[in-house]
Order: sequence, then C-alpha cells, then structure tokens
Amino acid sequence: MILFPAIDLKEGRCVRLRQGDMAQVTVFNNDPAAQAKAFAQDGFDWLHVVDLDGAFAGRPANAAAIERILSLSKLAVQLGGGIRDLSTVEAWLSRGVRRVVLGTAAVRDPAFVKAAARKFPGQVAVGIDARDGRVAVEGWAATSDLEVTALARRFEDSGVCALVHTDIARDGMLSGLNLEATLTLAETVEIPVIASGGLSSMADIERLAEPRCALLAGAIVGRALYDGRIDARGALALLRMKEAPAGGGG
Repeated sequence: MILFPAIDLKEGRCVRLRQGDMAQVTVFNNDPAAQAKAFAQDGFDWLHVVDLDGAFAGRPANAAAIERILSLSKLAVQLGGGIRDLSTVEAWLSRGVRRVVLGTAAVRDPAFVKAAARKFPGQVAVGIDARDGRVAVEGWAATSDLEVTALARRFEDSGVCALVHTDIARDGMLSGLNLEATLTLAETVEIPVIASGGLSSMADIERLAEPRCALLAGAIVGRALYDGRIDARGALALLRMKEAPAGGGG
C-alpha cells in the first residue's frame, strides 16, 4: 500500500481546505518544494499534488510551483487539477510528473480520458470525488447526477491505472476515512483504488493495515500530517511491517 502525502496548491502556496471549500483555507507552507523535500526525508516515495486553482479554472494555474517540486524533489508525483486535454497530459508527463489524475474530464469527456490512458499506459488515473454517492466536478463546486460506481465502471479495461476516491464530506475534516464506501468501490471494479478524504490518526493507519484493506492500492493523507496527528515515519513503518511476509525460516 502506498501512502501519499498531499500538497494542495493555491496561489503558489501549500494549503489545506475543508470539504473542498476555497473559502476555508489554511496555509501550511509558503514553499511547496521545501514541503515536498521534507516528505521525501520522512521516507515517502510518492507525492499527491493538486492544483486547486487549476481545478476551478479548467487549466493549470500553479505550474511554477509544480515545476519547482519536480526539480527539487525525487518523489514520484501524482498530479491532478485543471488537466482537461491531451496536450496538458503530455506536457506534464514530459516534465517529469509520474501520473496524472483526471477528475472533471472523466465525467465531461470520458473519451479523452480513455485516449490518454491508451497513449500513456500506467500514467493516467481517474479522480472520483464523491458527495453522498454522487460525483462532484469543477473543483467540487458542482455535483453531477452520476453515481460513483457508474463512473468507475466506464473505465474498466480502458488502461486507467488507478481510481482516487475522495469523500468530500470528510476531506480536511479529520473525521476518519470512509473506508466502507472506498472498499465497496474496490470490490466493484478491477482498477486499483486509492482512498482519500478524512485520514486523521494512527488508528486510521492501523485500519489500512488490516487484511481487508489489502484491496486498496493506497491512501492519501493531508492535514493530519501537517498538524502532527500522524507521525510520518511511524505510519510508513506500520504499513511496511504489515506488508512484510510472515515467517522467514527455510
């Protein structure tokens, strides 16, 4: 299981929102690249980056901050927000982004997402942001009529490498992951699923280490890392210990 620390970008700064509300913002670091380097020093391998301004604008809006993260950090970067066409996908992947996450585009233009997944195998994920079981779009500002599982099934056998499932009601609220909904999604489709939204304590990490959660490809953690509720090194050690094979004698 991959534990992804999150960097959400707003006006070039590292922030966290509550329930995706741009009016409820807390700035945690004015230097996102320095934050990325700190995460690398903690032992993380991946980084989940969201261009919040880009998600609302429909085009990249924090390119300078993202490029600085890419140039100064050796972490594998998973990037979402404002990626709505093939040229933008190609541009970010060519600059060193390991994987792009397509959210609004998955609802509005599934053909584009499938084309991107075919052209860049293993490098295109779909972000499914859920509000009461329905998919939210446009930086979570609007909710569609599309059910989460219906959207996920659209991309079976399309080459999409992962689904990032976020419970908006829990995002930034430190209320715990909605593991039941996320596991239900993981049981519904063959595409690997990443849990997001609400991860708040070492108890959540322990739940992720339980056998049933072996279904999940990973989880994203944000505010709880920044305010010290989760110890990065301890969380990584716990997850790696649970993944280690039992026994050892021959």
